[in-house]
Order: sequence, then C-alpha cells, then structure tokens
Amino acid sequence: MEKVWISDKTLKQAGKKMPLSFREKIELARMIDRLEADAIELPGIENKKVDSLLIKSVSSAVRHAEVAAPVRLNAESVSMTWNALKEARSARLQISIPVSSVQMEYLFHLKPPALLSLVLETVQECRKYTDRIELIMEDTFRGDPAFIQSLVRQAASLGVSHITFHEAAGTFMPDEIRSSLEQLMEGLSETNSSVIFGIDCSNELGLADAAEIETILCGIREIKAAAFPLNCASLSRIVHILALKGEKMGVFSSVRREEIRRVTSQIENLCRMCLPAQPGLFNEEGSNHPSSEMLLSVHDSRESILRAMEQLGYILSAEDQEKVYQAFLGIAEKKERISLKELDALIAAEAMQVPPAYQVSSFVVNSGNDIGAMAHMKLAFHGRVLDGISSGDGIIDAAFLALEKATGRHFELDEFQIQAITEGREAAGEAIVKLRSMGKLYSGRGISTDIVGASIMAYVNALNKIVYEEEAE
Repeated sequence: MEKVWISDKTLKQAGKKMPLSFREKIELARMIDRLEADAIELPGIENKKVDSLLIKSVSSAVRHAEVAAPVRLNAESVSMTWNALKEARSARLQISIPVSSVQMEYLFHLKPPALLSLVLETVQECRKYTDRIELIMEDTFRGDPAFIQSLVRQAASLGVSHITFHEAAGTFMPDEIRSSLEQLMEGLSETNSSVIFGIDCSNELGLADAAEIETILCGIREIKAAAFPLNCASLSRIVHILALKGEKMGVFSSVRREEIRRVTSQIENLCRMCLPAQPGLFNEEGSNHPSSEMLLSVHDSRESILRAMEQLGYILSAEDQEKVYQAFLGIAEKKERISLKELDALIAAEAMQVPPAYQVSSFVVNSGNDIGAMAHMKLAFHGRVLDGISSGDGIIDAAFLALEKATGRHFELDEFQIQAITEGREAAGEAIVKLRSMGKLYSGRGISTDIVGASIMAYVNALNKIVYEEEAE
C-alpha cells in the first residue's frame, strides 16, 4: 500500500474572500495540524512584515504537518520566504507558474522558452536552502503536453521533490482529466522515482473530489483539498473516500479519520463567520455551501430544509424527514430564525424514535481536584444486566467510556453538545450526542437537571437507534 499525501489549502485559498484575524489563522493551522494532514499551504508574502510574521508563527505552531509557501520567480522572494519558513519542522517552497500559452503571455508576458529558463533558475535558487521544492503547473490541461513534459523532466533533474498538475478552469470531467494525465505521465516514466506527483482541481462542476480520486490510478500521490473548500476538493470527503476505497486502489491516507468530522466542523464554524452574510443557507440551485452562521426560516423551501439535514450529516427516511420538517414548521411559525444547532436538536428529538434496547439502571461518577474521573454504569439489555467501569479525561468522557465497557461496543463520537434550556440553580440541561456507525449518523437527545445524566441519556438514545436498525436488518 502506498501513501497518498493530503495537503490542506484552506489558509492559502482564503485571501480576501475570508478575512480571518491573525489569531484565527494560527488557530486554524493548529486545528488542521491536529488532523495530521501532511502539509498546510499558506499564501505568499505580499506585505513583508505581516505575511512573514504569519508564516513564521504558523511554522512555530505546527507540530506534524509540513508548511508550504509560494515564492515569486526571483532570488529576493525565495530568500524572504525561506527565512519565514525555516523554523518549521518541515518546510516546502512552492513555485507556481501557468503552463498554458495564453496565461504565460498574459501573466508573465513571456514565451515558453523564456519562462522555462526563469523557472529553472528559481528552482536552483530554492535548492540553496532546501530540497523540499514543489513545482505547481497552473492550467495544466490546456497547456502543450510537450512543453509540460520537458519542464517536468528538467525540474526533476534539478531536485524538485513535488510536481503538481493544476486544473484551474473547472470545465473538465474526471475521465477527461484522467485521460489527459495518463498521456502526460506516459512521457515521464523516466522521471526521478522520488518525485511525488500531485493534483489540484477546481470544483466549478462540483466534481473535484471525484476527479482527484480518479487521478490516483494514474500515479498521483498528493491530493490538494481544504477543510473549508471554497472552490476545491473537500478534505473530509477525500479522506472518507480513501478510507472506504483506498485498500482497493492500493493506497492509504494518514489523516486522522476519527477526528475529521469534529475538527472540520470547528473549522467550518470559524470560517463561516468570516464570509459575507447571505440571506439563506442553501440556494434553490442546490448549492451546499453554507453562509455564515446560517439561519433558516419559515420562508425556506422544503428542499432547502432537507438539504440542511444532509449538510448536518444525516441520512433520514422519508417518514423521519417529514416528522422533522413538520416540527420545524411548528417552531418557525413562532420564531423568526432557526439555527443549524436548533435543527440538529429537532432531528435528535423527532427522527427515528425507537423502543429502548438499552436502559440505564444506575450510574455513579466521581471526580475531584486530586483524583481522576471515574464512572460506573449498569445497563439492562433485553433482560440482561451489563456492567462497565472506566476512568476518563473528565466525568463525561469517563461516563461514555464506561458505557462502551458495559456494551462492549465502540462508535465514533461525531459530536457532543450541551446547553441550559431553563434558568436558575435548578436549570435543566439538554445534551445532544451524535454517534457514527457504518458511515451513518445517529443522534440522541437527553434532558435532565444533571448534565451527566442528560449526556448519558443522549448517548444511550443514539445507541438504541443503531441497535434498532441492526436488529431490523
């Protein structure tokens, strides 16, 4: 099995479309690093002081990923960028150039031979500092294959470590990209075997994920994606596809799949707040890119509400969709705007209510400032008594682990929420727990004046939905 590198370009693509603060950019880089993405791509240096500081700060903050930043085609830019990058655990310099004749002359006012010479000079300049150099060929699939092959061969001979083909137009189908790439790669069979070939596709047609996965069959071993994709492949979907189909293709990804939904959800929340506000979460053409914190209303169509449910990760039956939609209408008539979190709670409360296979008989949790959290769970399951004891990082974690010990089953905890729904010392708390089984999301809801009790009820509620479907099958 060969590894496929996953390079995240969330920060690189943001630019003016997503004006994150300096602190938010650092936090975003840290979150991506927690997923153990192989590389984090940053924008180039425009403002020497501000942009250099960002690159230096991200380089210091990141512990796992390689940090990559682009250079201009001159020695000064290479030196400046490397000085900002050099403290990173692993650093990569990127040289990005157009390879279609139209863009060469429009952007650089150069003919192919002159641009080739300038690129190779820049590669040699980068080699003074590092052997981690990436050549990104923009608009690859509208360029002259002979020129591209010549450029690749010469760049590889000078020590370029990564070569990326970029489909910028967004008008090519996955099979067209694969066919063109196969022809290109045929002429590159003698290229240094240590070079990693990558792909970066526009998502103009909504097919970037499929196109990039398709190119793995042509020898591509680095995929460009984003945790918050604006017009590129989705990191979470790419990782999910590789987890399901990677073995069949003979490849794997090292990105932490068990963390990806939780972390990308946090990233999406951070990034949405920086996008210009829009009137609704989904448009009628079916776009599934959420606007800021988005709010639904009674004026949103049924289709929009159903798409919102899908965006939250649920696959509901027609009956459950109808239950949730009717509950939504009941609230929307009384309340002007409904948030996604409120819709999430509606789904947990209304969808797939089932007879309880597991019932909590009793639980005990202990914690203190000088002892670790411990939990003891007793459950009833179809007449049998189940027992589980576990320690954990806090009382909620200990309780959930004790439930796993008692049931002998582990599911991915996709999300956990808790909030007060009444006020005062006797306030009731509502907990929402989302568990993922076989790729499907199940949510449970619990309400109690005891937040631990509410959390346990929510977990068991979600667990019972999983068991109900398993037993039905």
